[in-house]
Amino acid sequence: MALLHVDFFSDVLGMGMQMDVILPQKTRKQIGMEGMAEDGSYKTVYLLHGMSDDHTVWQRRTSIERYMSRLGIAAVMPSTHLGFYTDTTYGMRYWTFLSEELPRICRELFPRISDKREDTLAAGLSMGGYGAWKLGLGASDTFGAAASLSGALDMASTHHRQMVEDNRAMFTGIFGSEERLKGSDNDLLALAEKLAAKKKELPRLYAWCGTEDFLYQDNQKAWEHVKKLGYDLTCETSPGDHQWKYWDAKIQDVLRWWLGIDLDLT
Repeated sequence: MALLHVDFFSDVLGMGMQMDVILPQKTRKQIGMEGMAEDGSYKTVYLLHGMSDDHTVWQRRTSIERYMSRLGIAAVMPSTHLGFYTDTTYGMRYWTFLSEELPRICRELFPRISDKREDTLAAGLSMGGYGAWKLGLGASDTFGAAASLSGALDMASTHHRQMVEDNRAMFTGIFGSEERLKGSDNDLLALAEKLAAKKKELPRLYAWCGTEDFLYQDNQKAWEHVKKLGYDLTCETSPGDHQWKYWDAKIQDVLRWWLGIDLDLT
């Protein structure tokens, strides 16, 4: 695999940004790792980070490069700061950056990244799980599938109202008032309803959340909601809370689910 540390400029955000990119490479002599790469375009995973993290975290806390190498697919890991993948009320357009500008930039810089929706997955953890499902539901022409691990899927819930109360200035700056959030495109339950009503091809969805996670009940509510709307949802639970030892294991399940394979990636 090739690992690239990319500094680039975002016109949407008006500032320099960073992303790490893993690209397939055929190799024969790496000790302990197999390098696979198919001819033609690469399937691509956009891996999103959580609230306390940045674009480096997936490499630092998981073996994502090794998993990608075995599969011969690309990974794009952008930094999106603490913007909740949203066009914030204070003027930073993180959603437009992520859903429109970033895929375009990646396909310009790395021409072998596929531009097909069926070859493009959004995945993330916690805040990034919210962002991943938001890409699937709000940018389904680009992202044909989305996977959430311990995702903050119901930002308008009672639980999140308490979290907002504890961090009111930050969340008001991101989403605006509680009334403005509920029912908007930043409310994933409402966004799922709007996409289903358009009678367009729906994204495949995946979700996992540990039964001891503080987001577990909100996840169950979101899962039932999208199931009733007719989405193809694979949801899984197992014992666990909100930490990386579970996410490292579950991202492997996400890749197997998306690619439709049964392959040991460890």
